[in-house]
Amino acid sequence: MPELGARGRDGRLQARPSAGVGLRAPVGRSALGLGYERDGLLHVPAAAAARPVPLVVLLHGAGASAPAGIALLDDLADAHGLLLFAPDARSSTWDVISGGFGPDVDFLDVALEHVFATCPVDPARVVLGGFSDGASYALSLGIANGDLFTHLIAFSPGFAAAASRVGQPRLFVTHGVADRVLPIDRCSRRLVPALRASGYDVTYEEFDGGHSVPPRLARRALAWLGCD
Repeated sequence: MPELGARGRDGRLQARPSAGVGLRAPVGRSALGLGYERDGLLHVPAAAAARPVPLVVLLHGAGASAPAGIALLDDLADAHGLLLFAPDARSSTWDVISGGFGPDVDFLDVALEHVFATCPVDPARVVLGGFSDGASYALSLGIANGDLFTHLIAFSPGFAAAASRVGQPRLFVTHGVADRVLPIDRCSRRLVPALRASGYDVTYEEFDGGHSVPPRLARRALAWLGCD
């Protein structure tokens, strides 16, 4: 088991999908099983036995864990042929929110190497998404790894703090106008114009509601991915 925290300080991931990988992971939901105290969950659709499928990495909010991350899309995964991976943060939330990239980047690299070695992944749809702190981390890490992640999904993000900008992933962002946890006026209504000004293609939807992911917007995210 690699020691975590030394490689990931620049926020860069090295894992990449490979052509010709056959399905070796069990169909359905299972623990990732890498041996760390905090691990992750993998949901493999039956479609992965026949062809490469889109991968969506889902990051939970502060104080939560992998089940909260995978719950963002797991009821839609089989119908849309999605491979879902939800990792646990190394601590109560993601490393950059506590001060800088490090152990979470390292764990994601190790975990993605495992996913890419055991599941056939469509390299044209490798997606990083999340909710709340997980959405902020998805934007921060995804912008620094746009040569891996083709799409980023941010449900109610607070900020984006990329160490660098690599590639040009497409972005889908939602936020509730009554959000009291991460108020929209100081979060997405500032963040989205800044991202667009930096040249990113951002699809943005506000909704009547609070700090949540309405089911219709989860479905909209999949339609935006081309998985409807």
